[in-house]
Amino acid sequence: MLHARLAAIDAEPVPRGEPWLVPLLLALALASMAVIAVAVGHPSVALAFAVGGVVAVLLGWRRRAVPDLIGLPVESPPDYGLVAAGLDLCPDPAALTDGTGRLLAINAAYRDRFPALTQPTLLGGDDSHAIAQALETAARDGQGSAPAVMTEEGSIAVEIARVGHGNDRFLWRIPRPRRSPLGVLVRRLQSAEGAVLGEAGVLAAAVDGDGRVIAANDMFARRARLEGEDDRLDNLLEGAGEGRVRLRGEGPEGPILRLLHIPAEPGSGHAAGITMLFATGEGPSPSEPASLQALLDLLPLGLALVDRDGRFLTSNRAFRNAAALAEGPLPAFPSDLVVKEDKAAVADAVRRNSRGPAMSGDLAVRLTHQPTEPVALTIAGLRNLGDASVLLLLKDNSEEAKLKRQVAQATKMQAVGQLAGGVAHDFNNILTAIIGHCDLMLLRHTPGDSDYDDIQQIKSNSNRAAGLTRQLLAFSRQQTLRPQVLQLPDVVSEVSHLLKRLLGETVVLQVKHGRELGAVRADPGQLEQVIVNLAVNARDAMAGTGGGTVTIQTYAVRADQVAELGSDILPVDDYTALSISDTGCGIPPSVLGKIFEPFFTTKEVGKGTGLGLSTVYGIVKQSGGFIFAASKVGEGTSFVIYLPVHQEEQVRKIRAPAAPPPKAEETWGTGTVLLVEDEPMVRTVAERALTRQGYKVLTADNGEEALEIVNRGEVIDLLITDVVMPVMDGPTMVREARKTRPELPILFMSGYAEEQLRKSIDIDNVAFLPKPFSVQELSEAARKVLASR
Repeated sequence: MLHARLAAIDAEPVPRGEPWLVPLLLALALASMAVIAVAVGHPSVALAFAVGGVVAVLLGWRRRAVPDLIGLPVESPPDYGLVAAGLDLCPDPAALTDGTGRLLAINAAYRDRFPALTQPTLLGGDDSHAIAQALETAARDGQGSAPAVMTEEGSIAVEIARVGHGNDRFLWRIPRPRRSPLGVLVRRLQSAEGAVLGEAGVLAAAVDGDGRVIAANDMFARRARLEGEDDRLDNLLEGAGEGRVRLRGEGPEGPILRLLHIPAEPGSGHAAGITMLFATGEGPSPSEPASLQALLDLLPLGLALVDRDGRFLTSNRAFRNAAALAEGPLPAFPSDLVVKEDKAAVADAVRRNSRGPAMSGDLAVRLTHQPTEPVALTIAGLRNLGDASVLLLLKDNSEEAKLKRQVAQATKMQAVGQLAGGVAHDFNNILTAIIGHCDLMLLRHTPGDSDYDDIQQIKSNSNRAAGLTRQLLAFSRQQTLRPQVLQLPDVVSEVSHLLKRLLGETVVLQVKHGRELGAVRADPGQLEQVIVNLAVNARDAMAGTGGGTVTIQTYAVRADQVAELGSDILPVDDYTALSISDTGCGIPPSVLGKIFEPFFTTKEVGKGTGLGLSTVYGIVKQSGGFIFAASKVGEGTSFVIYLPVHQEEQVRKIRAPAAPPPKAEETWGTGTVLLVEDEPMVRTVAERALTRQGYKVLTADNGEEALEIVNRGEVIDLLITDVVMPVMDGPTMVREARKTRPELPILFMSGYAEEQLRKSIDIDNVAFLPKPFSVQELSEAARKVLASR
């Protein structure tokens, strides 16, 4: 003890003392000297000592009044890395922003759910009024919320809080939607399952957290004489001792009933749940109750009863399904259901709840049949239920895990699509330069020259490469579609003759059409490509078996049939379906989830690019449809495409007759063209092509340089610009140029889809030229825009 105390004393800092003490002692000494000088008869010396004493007193007073600033904390900038680590403790998506909405820190849940969202203020998309109002409320009152914000995933809730030392930061939280277990119980009691319980002699009622009866089966309502929404359970029952009750409505001579209350959310501290009453003399003990077992089998929760020795008594069907137990006797102990590492924790929790005070708690355990994914096991103590002393609740997470895998797959496909689109866009610039230079060289060579065939071969290969980029753009849903209102049987009929030649003599083609098919809106050429790609894949799958049958079928799918399918991806709507199935070798389950990825193929080297199914996927998704694949090894594969039925009344417009397109030879023109392109190779080809057609061409490397040319006041008859450029993109530059020249004709060049560009570019009277383009196509597009003025 003494050594510890000495060590503590040595660790304490040496006190600095009072800063005014030394000047005070000096003043006292000088005053004493002044008194002595007066006593010995030296007044002048006494006066000097007195003045020195006054100076010392003033110095001590000043040192007492001046605060010691050493050691005051220095304010440092916030550590947003530490903030992000704290946000990761929140299971819901959360973010910290400044007053302008700029992200400062986010947690992993936010990054996983909104990987492309740079600001939480953009959650509402085009309609962000609710977000703006919630942010304004949080800035004023400290708290704000938007309970229903519409996103692509559906309606979500957003909570905003003003935080920070200067109240200039905002904490965003997006609570995950949660399905209420009490709501599930209410719906089941109000359905036919409540009647089944009544026939089994069980009185059942759903009770909220305040003890009010919010739903009951007919037997409970009749015998308890329910009158309205304010009926409380404690007013309907009266105690009869030892866990038994009577219904007040049946009087003191009414039968004694046994009461069993199961909370909807065990461990949460809420009393809401289902209350069951059954006659004590009619049923056996809870270890083998016929009526109680029938009730437990109807519940959506996995329930099991355990005795004081930790052995299973009974369980319901949901518990067996969650634990993957076959029909037959249960295992001896609950610990037999989990892996070796979790056995001790489960056995200890069961023992504590069976012998100690009644309580409940949750455990994260790994089941033997599913050791990689933890599940929640709730253990609650029971009293006054005979041999049963512990209640086990096990939740089946298979559907939740399935949804997580689907979301992960969709996120991966989206990321791959963005990558493919970006690669295709950059590659289109290179192909534009190659094709353009080939066209310019062909103008100086005629058939028969030594270089003519080589130039034609280069151009042909470039066009093949352009076809690959179009397939990548199809997968990323960025290709240009020309949709029409059509019937699927007409498209199948158009391509049937080609399919018979492609499939060969060993493959039988069967075509079946359903009745009352709704019209769809899609690009017929692209749909034909979808059918051809799927049919060719089916032919290759049957090549090893010497042939087979390819069946193409169209049929209608109504909204109520979609609901019966139980798909979490397919929205409830009316669809026209196209099914293409074969009798080939099938696709293994390990490969089935990757078939729509670009460049993924199971064919031999040189027999496939891996872009066929990815192109199909992109065309279907860009047309607003859905595609699903099902396969069994050795039996065949089936692809089903769902296209939404087109509603005619939504698109009835009076369309003016289109102007006849200019003839191919009418490409010569006059005037000044301002060409804006950040890629030098594309800019050079376009400049030379337009100059050859008679135009005076002004060039600019970026949007800012183009605006300088426009502001100089030169005559410009046509502005041709790329869409995506550094510093200032094409649409921004055009908006600025239109402020001084509102009638200036615009021709956009881009490798992205025209439909996507028109949705994102809100500018009137503009034309689009897709990349890659030839010299002839550029000249025709420029001539057409100038002719429409």
